[in-house]
Amino acid sequence: MISRLLCLLLLSAVTASAAVSLSQAQLSRVGQRIWQNECAGTISGLTSWNSGEDFASLGIGHFIWYPAGKRGPFEESFPPLAAFLESRGVKVPAYTKGPCPWNTKSAFEADKGGARQKELRTLLSQTVSLQTEFIMVRLQRALPKMLAETKLKKRVQANFDGLSATPEGAFCLIDYVNFKGEGTAKTERYAGQGWGLLQVLEGMASPTPAAFGSSAKAVLSRRVQNAPPARKEQRWLSGWHNRCDGYLRRL
Repeated sequence: MISRLLCLLLLSAVTASAAVSLSQAQLSRVGQRIWQNECAGTISGLTSWNSGEDFASLGIGHFIWYPAGKRGPFEESFPPLAAFLESRGVKVPAYTKGPCPWNTKSAFEADKGGARQKELRTLLSQTVSLQTEFIMVRLQRALPKMLAETKLKKRVQANFDGLSATPEGAFCLIDYVNFKGEGTAKTERYAGQGWGLLQVLEGMASPTPAAFGSSAKAVLSRRVQNAPPARKEQRWLSGWHNRCDGYLRRL
């Protein structure tokens, strides 16, 4: 499990005013809720390939893994996770250091019961706390990148700090940065507009989970409106909004 001290260090290292105290039980619930949000809390969902996507989605955070020769607009996150796990003493399969060994969704699904995916599901089901830590490290690194990108530095900083001050607010930040990224990558734009944590923080009227959820819904709705028609992103919007409603729940 992630220690309470580590949680404090991760979030306080971002900025002197952004600190949060999470109990061991709350830290465990962060990981469980992310797992529930991404793959219904199931072990089978730890190795997935969503319809309409060109990549596999693995782990509690559905970390992206591209096949050889394929790259999309979204940041690849599974190989960095595998490297992080290895740095923490976890033995990971050698093939996790390269491109996704399945080139297509059909090949991935055909091998769902194969040895490699079984091995991955076992690994990922046993490292939930470390995957949670990996996401929190990503959050730690996000704020400086967001502040460098935005013209609304004071608003973004104030909203980030305000959310960091409560367990529920901290969960909003941790979950969303994994869900839709920092919002700083130029490749993660439709019609020049992003949909990441930065855009949500920019649109918040106050630093509360309710304001965060409302802004996130607006940002995601705008993404769907701007998305290329061929991606058919409207099919995901209801589920995305339901996830945002979950930010009102106590951690």
